[in-house]
Amino acid sequence: MGTKEENITYAWAQLTKAKLRWNLADDGEIVKSHSSLLQPVLYNGKQAMLKILFSAEERRGCLLMVCYDGNGAAQVWEHDGSAILMERATGPLSLRQMVLNGNEDEANRVICGVTAKLHAVSCAHSDKLVPLPEWFQPLKLAADTHGGILIKCNQVAEKLLSDPIDEVILHGDIHHENILHSAAGRWIAIDPKGLVGERGFDIANVFCNPDSQTATSPARLSRQVKVIAEAAALDRARLLHWIIAWAGLSAAFALEDGENPATALTVAKIAENELGM
Repeated sequence: MGTKEENITYAWAQLTKAKLRWNLADDGEIVKSHSSLLQPVLYNGKQAMLKILFSAEERRGCLLMVCYDGNGAAQVWEHDGSAILMERATGPLSLRQMVLNGNEDEANRVICGVTAKLHAVSCAHSDKLVPLPEWFQPLKLAADTHGGILIKCNQVAEKLLSDPIDEVILHGDIHHENILHSAAGRWIAIDPKGLVGERGFDIANVFCNPDSQTATSPARLSRQVKVIAEAAALDRARLLHWIIAWAGLSAAFALEDGENPATALTVAKIAENELGM
């Protein structure tokens, strides 16, 4: 991999090449993230999203999107090693808005249904995906460095990771804004991380989302643990343990990025209290 500037320059060149190769017409502004370029385009008259990848994580996610083949995820129409062209979600519904409107039970049942479809998919590229113990290394480092509740989060994570059940290919970043509503009325996932491990991990991320006010409500967590455990056929206590582990990992990621880990740490504490730890 080159420098950040070289990667961005390369990505812009690949954007132009992809639009020429696949005969795409611009249909919106280009958006740059830390790991990709995104642009709404038209492809054979269909609304599509072109994504140019300039990180290993994004390329891994592209492999997984291809494996999904539209099963619970956006349909991929074209792809190569540096770009992916997929269905653009233009439906009228939003999971985040459903939560804000007081329909969180329904929103989370949608998430569980989509996640189940994703978990049912096999992938020939599973050897290129990241095992959960490797993904959790930042939590161990954060626990060693910062202590506090992160030590308990890491202990819970290590126990879960040492004795996994129901291992599947994981999306790795399931939350309310990574599952979108399509024009055809389907709910479709985007932006997978590409991991392998116990399926409860994917669901646990819901509890740190969709915003801090929602995530840090003890009453919300208590209710949604029951709703999600039933909808996803998960053991309630094990789900609570995964929430603690995931919240600790989320806090570790925030600390790595120089961001405030307060929301994630609060979620971990609420889940601990719910378990009676």
